Amino acid sequence: MPKKISKQKSINRAKTITELTVAVVILATAGILIKSGVDNSKSIKKSQYVDTESSNTVEIPDTTVEQDPNKIIFVTKEFPTRDKFKGDLILVNNDYEYFSDGDEDLVSVLEMNAETERTHFTAVDNTYMILRPVYEPMATMIDDFYDLYNNDTLIIYGSYRTNDFQKQLYDEFTASTSGDGDAPIVAKPGYSEHETGYAFDFSETVNLDYQGTGDFAWINENSYKYGFIVRYPKDKEDITEFRYEPWHFRYVGIPHAGYMSEKNLCLEEYVDLLRESYSYSGEHLEFSDGSGANYEVYFYPSDDSSEITNVAVPSGYRYDISGNNVDGFIVTVHKDEPVAFGDENPSLTTTAAETTESTETTTTIAQ
Repeated sequence: MPKKISKQKSINRAKTITELTVAVVILATAGILIKSGVDNSKSIKKSQYVDTESSNTVEIPDTTVEQDPNKIIFVTKEFPTRDKFKGDLILVNNDYEYFSDGDEDLVSVLEMNAETERTHFTAVDNTYMILRPVYEPMATMIDDFYDLYNNDTLIIYGSYRTNDFQKQLYDEFTASTSGDGDAPIVAKPGYSEHETGYAFDFSETVNLDYQGTGDFAWINENSYKYGFIVRYPKDKEDITEFRYEPWHFRYVGIPHAGYMSEKNLCLEEYVDLLRESYSYSGEHLEFSDGSGANYEVYFYPSDDSSEITNVAVPSGYRYDISGNNVDGFIVTVHKDEPVAFGDENPSLTTTAAETTESTETTTTIAQ
């Protein structure tokens, strides 16, 4: 006869079995989770798109290190693309025409002489004009020449010419020079530096034949100190395609005239050098002039698909900007002349005052 089990014992036994079952289930579940975690930690692969070696490294600038004084910050500024046809360094020759918009700031040499009380040089008449910014460097050069030699026979015999006057001269000289195999001495209308106002010709009142010899040799040898070059050197006729003209001077600015003189470069060579070897995105040309002033020069291409070109210019340094009359701009940084931000005052001889800063692009280049 089976033993009788009390109701209370039966309940206790069922409760115990239930608790043991729950415990077993919990332990089994925990084991599965632990195993899964271990397996997953072994199977995760490093992403090919994440650099785990450096992703957790944050470089903190060392503020105790003195900043490089030669580092220049460049910002972009808007310039009319058409301004590539204006400025001290425009190349005008048989290949590149001068495009005048009629806004040349011209002054009469004789009227300026009267205004500044200069009597030791003259011009043919009151119609002989040059650009206003060119007059003072030219007159200062002649002042220094006169102080050295007491020679007052210089006369401005060639200066600014209208396109019509250039055409008249060209037509007159074409017949006499055509077919002789020599380089021309009169440029085609539209292709003459005299139409820019940056060029002038010397003569002298005694023999009316300036050759840059005798006392006048000093002018040809020292004109670069005042920002001028002898535009058509004797040893560069194959490049300039013009005969040697010791009387023809062209203003390009002191830094560039000095560098060109030192390196024996004509304007064609200098413009090509900057375009090909010293663009903004690459190495910049750095040099010092005879006075020890330091410059940094680079070429920036024009955006010919737009009316506006965003040109990279230095922030915090005075700079000049000129078109090259070919395909862009030449920027000259005066590295010894730091200025407050916004006071750079570029001396572009066209619309520098109209430029506006673009805050979209800021680039730092250590030179």
